[in-house]
Amino acid sequence: MPKEDIMTIDATVNLHKRLHGVTFKRKAARAVREIKKFASNKMHTTDVRIDANLNKFIWSKGVRNVPYRVRVRLSRKRTDDDEADEKLYTLVSHVPVKSFKDLTTQKVDETDRE
Repeated sequence: MPKEDIMTIDATVNLHKRLHGVTFKRKAARAVREIKKFASNKMHTTDVRIDANLNKFIWSKGVRNVPYRVRVRLSRKRTDDDEADEKLYTLVSHVPVKSFKDLTTQKVDETDRE
């Protein structure tokens, strides 16, 4: 596979607009689904996996009070399983930031990774 298949980007997801009008008791679960949908559209994979730290951040204020925005790192990787339908999957992890001002979607270099 070409090297471009494996890539990583940092993006900001505005959960506030994606969860407008959602029932209180379903907001956090819906937020997880919306992040998966965002990652699937951005990275062009159907297999999207949410990191445990991102899940904890979404649920940190309870089921009703989901954070307005979240900064995520979308990493498209190769699947280890040979029998998988798709050869690539997307891992979505949380990137803590102090402010969301002037943040854009940007490609992350291999040297910048943790």
